[in-house]
Amino acid sequence: MQTVYLDYAATSFPKPPCVGERMRQYVDRIGANINRGSYDAAQQAGMTALLLRQRLARLFGLGDPTHVVLTPGNTWGLNMLLRGLLRPGDHCIVSAMEHNAVMRPLTQLAQCGVAFDRIPCDAAGRLCMEQIENLFRPNTRLVLLAHASNVSGTVQDAQAVGRICAAHGVPFALDAAQTAGHLPVDFDTLGLSALSVPAHKGLLGPQGIGALLLRPALAAELEPIVSGGTGSMSDSEEIPAYMPDRLEPGTPNLPGVFGWEAALHYLEQVTIPAAHAHERALSVRLLEGLRAIPGVTLLGPDTAEQRVAVFSLDFGGQDNAAAAVRLEEDYGILTRCGLHCAPGAHRTLGTFPRGTVRLSAGWFTTEAEIDRALEAVAAVSAG
Repeated sequence: MQTVYLDYAATSFPKPPCVGERMRQYVDRIGANINRGSYDAAQQAGMTALLLRQRLARLFGLGDPTHVVLTPGNTWGLNMLLRGLLRPGDHCIVSAMEHNAVMRPLTQLAQCGVAFDRIPCDAAGRLCMEQIENLFRPNTRLVLLAHASNVSGTVQDAQAVGRICAAHGVPFALDAAQTAGHLPVDFDTLGLSALSVPAHKGLLGPQGIGALLLRPALAAELEPIVSGGTGSMSDSEEIPAYMPDRLEPGTPNLPGVFGWEAALHYLEQVTIPAAHAHERALSVRLLEGLRAIPGVTLLGPDTAEQRVAVFSLDFGGQDNAAAAVRLEEDYGILTRCGLHCAPGAHRTLGTFPRGTVRLSAGWFTTEAEIDRALEAVAAVSAG
């Protein structure tokens, strides 16, 4: 039985063919480290890393590619931001829809004297905008939001939040795990000071690499949480003061660098607006089909305009885990069931602790696959 992959919110699959090809090219033909040699292979590796930074800076509207910090992934980048910026006595504002990539480090930091508040959200996962102003304190150092929920697909009004943060003089950061590559994301438009992204989701790259993009003023405030060799200033035991070396110790994931650079080149040819339009059409199709299926509750906004292509389903009187197993074993539909590393979001949506069955689409998802998934959901719901 041919399977239908609907777990893009976890990772994109398949990847563009150029991703694996470039990674193999690095492993088989180049293999050298960056910033560690002047021979040709090392220069090729260094230039590819530079090109990757330039593509990311251009994609997200950040003027200086040196402030694109390559990370081992989005969770790592968010930890770099939170742990590097917040000190005992500081205060941070997040939302009630955050992923544990934000909430677990914040919970740890709270044990060391860092305070945080959550912006309440409605039953669809949307920010209660009227309550944000009251959460600011004199010691608020950061506002950090998931741009879109990995549970309900709800897209937050980041531009409005950015304006509020600017009025308070507080840096605004986005976790764009579910929007990068799916929606236009721009530093100036949204009023961002920081943006953390993974390579392997909407940006179609490999796992194990991501980026933290920073305005220079905020980068200057971050204390490195890991330090070591950089291949630069090797005559000193002090951390380099300049970017990106200050926040990029050790050997980077160079196969990942080559694969991600190829993925971004592919996306530049596709264009983000085209990817967004494709996924919007799939979302409309899926929403219309789900509304016609009795016994299934769809979480999140009921229009495609307010969400990315992430859909959480509650199968009513059935066990959701059993429903997910049937979708796979009987119909070949690959989904994600559970709490999706976001217990706070599920509490907000009213699905904690039972969780939901999540279907998520992406660039390579077809209308025929959506139709097949709808048929399977209807059959499982009917028992």
